[in-house]
Amino acid sequence: MDKHTILIVEDDEITALNLKLSLQKHGYEIVGMYDNAVEAKEKIASYRPDVIIIDISLQESNDGIELAKTIRQNYAIPFIYLTSYSDDDIISEAIKTEPYGYIVKPFDPSSLHATIQMAIFKFEMENKRSEEEIIPKLDQNSVEKLLYAKRESDKPVVSFSNGYQMDISQDEILYNNEKIKLTKKERAILRLLVAKLGQTISFPQAIDYVWKENGATENSIRTLVWRLRNKLPTDIIKNASGIGYYIEK
Repeated sequence: MDKHTILIVEDDEITALNLKLSLQKHGYEIVGMYDNAVEAKEKIASYRPDVIIIDISLQESNDGIELAKTIRQNYAIPFIYLTSYSDDDIISEAIKTEPYGYIVKPFDPSSLHATIQMAIFKFEMENKRSEEEIIPKLDQNSVEKLLYAKRESDKPVVSFSNGYQMDISQDEILYNNEKIKLTKKERAILRLLVAKLGQTISFPQAIDYVWKENGATENSIRTLVWRLRNKLPTDIIKNASGIGYYIEK
């Protein structure tokens, strides 16, 4: 399992060193330590750390908060504040940047570790929910409705890609009126592609539809499509690099 990477922005040398040693004991990899916001900004894009720990009041200013605003606007990276301040105005300003955690100096190593783990978990859950909202799931009913809308007049047949036909009532695929022998999963992925003809089917959508149980991965889909391509008479399945597959209209 890969180590989580952390970038530290702290202008007190002793605190920064203690942070580094404590985090390394918990198995984290420290990719950078900086005592000012300017230098830290220049390195974030290069390192792309999993978490950034920021002292709110760098060099007796609110540069830490300004750095957090930059991260929030330009990078999808969770950050945690570290500070000895308890001033209500400073805290209120810091909260507006929506940090993933808040640690008061002097820090407790166990609490620090727990805060980082919670920040990583919260960030991952937010991303997962965002992906689910952006990429709609395609269930059996929605796919059947899409196929039904594409059928020829009153026949349960959908024609596609010069010579191919899908009999949606029999769950059969034909090419030039000859039936193509496919497995259940091969037929399922093809039904999905034909239902969304001309549109890309993402890996998550394909996994949800073809594998209703857990355990499938992007490689499972790639292997399935590879087998299906070898059985189809012509190369009709196209790659959408890094996203999924589609069949042209």
